[in-house]
Amino acid sequence: MRSGGRAAGTRSVGGGVRLLTDPTFDAPGDYPMGDRRLVKTAGPALTADETGAVGAVLLSHDQHPDNLDRAGRAYLGRVPLALSTAAARERLGPSVTALPNGETYEIGAVRVTGVRAQHGPDGTDHLTGFVLRGEGLPTVYVSGDNASLDVVREVAGRFGPVDVAVLFAGGARTPLLGDAYLTLPSAAAAEAARILGARHVVPLHFGHWGHFSQGPDTVVDAFAEAGLSERLHLPAAGETITFQVSSGDAVGLDGIVAQ
Repeated sequence: MRSGGRAAGTRSVGGGVRLLTDPTFDAPGDYPMGDRRLVKTAGPALTADETGAVGAVLLSHDQHPDNLDRAGRAYLGRVPLALSTAAARERLGPSVTALPNGETYEIGAVRVTGVRAQHGPDGTDHLTGFVLRGEGLPTVYVSGDNASLDVVREVAGRFGPVDVAVLFAGGARTPLLGDAYLTLPSAAAAEAARILGARHVVPLHFGHWGHFSQGPDTVVDAFAEAGLSERLHLPAAGETITFQVSSGDAVGLDGIVAQ
């Protein structure tokens, strides 16, 4: 299992299942979006060919190239399953299976449940996050591009405490919404970890794009200030980290890169 790029990662949650989040494999470059543009400042840690056999892609949304770029779109045709929003299914066609919030899809021994994600302040797009569970397996929360702590409270109320929280934590901003955050900033990521009761936290999606306003240094400081440093993990690109989450069970997160 390998990282698909600085905004994506593969992970094993047990039962031999490999999952890839929001695949981005393009080289650095500009992505025009109407009268604005997103700028990718660095390429992926590994190419699509180096990800290995992936059982499914968990796609928070397809609208933005930092979650699904050109090479990522092509990659969807190579995997047996991609779970995302109903809108992504409409736009991308049969390569995507819609997973509405609250519904569950079984991939081998892993149950994947869609949960709400709010991509900015009230009134912005509602996308999807994911909760992964299974008999004898850890509970893993993947936030997607969520900026709302109220959403995190909803997830915690239904699924918490979680064993591992994978939080998209770059404090993304664009001129379109001024100072509003489109994903969790560092302090909110630490608060999300507390709300979720997460034993382990892996920040993701906070580097290699110009619109991310916060990074590993601010994440480290925020978790230290919150007294949660022992829960924080910042693996390097391609690094394998394995968490002991309960007696006899472990979850391996391979190449999930702090963003």
